[in-house]
Amino acid sequence: MTNIANHAKVADEMILVLDFGGQYNQLIARRVREDHVYCEVHPSTLSLDAIREMAPKGIILTGGPNSVYKKDSVTCSPELFKLGIPVLGICYGSQLMAHLLGGKVETAPTSEYGKTEVEIDAPDSLLLSGVDHPTICWMSHTDYIAAVPEGFRVTAHTPVCPVAAMENASRKLYATQFHPEVLHTVQGKLMLKNFVYNVCGCQGTWQMGDFVQKTITALREKIGTGRALCALSGGVDSSVAAVLLSKAIGKQLTCVFVDHGLLRKDEGDQVAAVFGPEGTYDLNFVRVNAKDRFYTALKGVTEPERKRKIIGEEFIRVFEAEAKKIGAVDYLVQGTIYPDVIESGLGNSATIKSHHNVGGLPDYVDFKEIVEPLRLLFKDEVREVGRELGLPDYLVNRQPFPGPGLGIRIIGEVTEEKVKIVQDADAIYREEVAKSGVSAKLGQYFAALTNMRSVGVMGDGRTYDYAIALRAVLTSDFMTAESAQLPWDVLQRTTSRIVNEVKGVNRVLYDCTGKPPATIEFE
Repeated sequence: MTNIANHAKVADEMILVLDFGGQYNQLIARRVREDHVYCEVHPSTLSLDAIREMAPKGIILTGGPNSVYKKDSVTCSPELFKLGIPVLGICYGSQLMAHLLGGKVETAPTSEYGKTEVEIDAPDSLLLSGVDHPTICWMSHTDYIAAVPEGFRVTAHTPVCPVAAMENASRKLYATQFHPEVLHTVQGKLMLKNFVYNVCGCQGTWQMGDFVQKTITALREKIGTGRALCALSGGVDSSVAAVLLSKAIGKQLTCVFVDHGLLRKDEGDQVAAVFGPEGTYDLNFVRVNAKDRFYTALKGVTEPERKRKIIGEEFIRVFEAEAKKIGAVDYLVQGTIYPDVIESGLGNSATIKSHHNVGGLPDYVDFKEIVEPLRLLFKDEVREVGRELGLPDYLVNRQPFPGPGLGIRIIGEVTEEKVKIVQDADAIYREEVAKSGVSAKLGQYFAALTNMRSVGVMGDGRTYDYAIALRAVLTSDFMTAESAQLPWDVLQRTTSRIVNEVKGVNRVLYDCTGKPPATIEFE
């Protein structure tokens, strides 16, 4: 099995991000794309030959958790800095640049964490052009650059960090000890824009309309007269993927919607209404009722990663069975997006959670190739593609829903009784939030079933029932998020309805945790 992930040259110009295990690697790519320049994240182990073949306009080295001077720390070839390609090192990346080019990196006498006032020493720097001095930046380091390499100059400092930024402009090598990609660095977006445009000479040609046309053409050429099966969940990602493939190969595509019994209340019927025979799109549509199959496979399973992998494998086996009924289907289409890929593990980055369509795939898949036309896009970019394809706003702006469904919004073992509880509670919550008028501002909101049971009193009698957790977050890219401050009256009405209308619940909690340290979903 191979994977059609980057089946064509996606853009005329690109910035390459080399990942050294930093927690903000995806944010770097996101910020660069906001400037209409295409950007990809790759492991730090990417070979020099591969980099030359990619021909990026610039390279950004991410942060990382290690010390560059330790024997087992991740590194790169010093030849990287001789390719003639502009390089920006961030945090660990800046220290690595200094270390490999003859500078000195040591444990800092004073560590820096959080918002820090940075003095700009070189306002003429192309990287720092237009940046206020002083400016507020986000620091997160215990090591520091004690001495810059020959040919470099210090361009910024703090009271305890003598090299907050450095550069060798003639070689187009730049470095910042702080993180320009996070929003806490007040003018970080400007710094990255300066690097992309002033240093790398990019033109800003990354547009969704071009992506759509190039992708449709590439898919049509790749699949030819073959047949494809699309794993359609009815969510934004798989819906956009389905319409994209439909534009490319028409009736050669069959969309299979697997009702695994872990959907939101009435959602199966809603998906069928949109994509089925009476729906908007002229698609081959198959609905498979596989509830019992999934419940059986999940019986007794409590560990989150195992649940995700079981759900991922069961999906694949259902798709394989449906493909055999259709006959001669070589391609499986999935709505995988970039955050799925990154969170499932990339290079030296930790695996946060296996997404059922990435890290949750079984070792053997009975399809010739997997087609993931959205694999390199962030969520908001997927929505933009949807608009380019003419999908209605109600579908493009639909609340995100994970492929494993309520299986990862139920802590512990999944049972039919628990699914019913969380479906009913979630329906009430979504109804109350929608009525309040605040739903348009929220990135995602849902109810989850905790594994906690506690004592309550209802009707003068003792109860010992479950607690429901409500979650609502604000996010632009789903890679980071902050908890939304919902109006108290909305939470009160929701709580009152849930404990009175949903059997088996006597307590409602509100999750105030951001991402990080939490993830948006519970498991």
